[in-house]
Amino acid sequence: MPDTPPPARIPAADRAYELAKDLILSGGLPGGTLISEGEIAERAGLSRTPVREAFLRLQAEGLLQLFPKRGAVVVPVGPGEAEDVLELREALESTAVRRITRRAEPLDDLLRQLSELIDLQREPARRADVGAFADADEAFHRGIVTAAGNALAERFYETLRDRQRRMAVQLLQLRPERLATLVEEHTAMVERIAARDAAGFTEALRTHLDAHR
Repeated sequence: MPDTPPPARIPAADRAYELAKDLILSGGLPGGTLISEGEIAERAGLSRTPVREAFLRLQAEGLLQLFPKRGAVVVPVGPGEAEDVLELREALESTAVRRITRRAEPLDDLLRQLSELIDLQREPARRADVGAFADADEAFHRGIVTAAGNALAERFYETLRDRQRRMAVQLLQLRPERLATLVEEHTAMVERIAARDAAGFTEALRTHLDAHR
């Protein structure tokens, strides 16, 4: 048997980037927080050079604002940005369901997949585990867009992923009692898809997103 090659080593800058980004998206570093290269370097067990590269990437993505010799500030999610994301989500998901419900083939596989994704939300909702719920929530909504088979829409929706998760975590940390209600709202959306009621789905989705607004 040939020797198994060792796993590829993740570059230090990528490790620093993933750590800092996860802290921002998960709410571990809220908007307005001042952080230094040294703090992230210490957490990651790295030197400051790869952290500096990571900070530059995060600034390009609009998550950090760098201040020479002082550090970086986590850019808050502005009201305008939040509204833009919600409008785009409503348009993309509603369009996806219109395409899905026009098809002649059965929807059994899709309905089963979406129901399984809802089941994954129930335990985090019960434990008020906002981070795990946000991940399951994002997978559910992305699954609807993916099922439509529009590759352009799917790629564009992926660009909203980080902003969507960050917004969800921020909202749900303030209102964890909403988690069980969100599971019910997702269930209602799947019922509208099962009935091939695209207009009803759009109405249910709008009600769902209005809670975020």
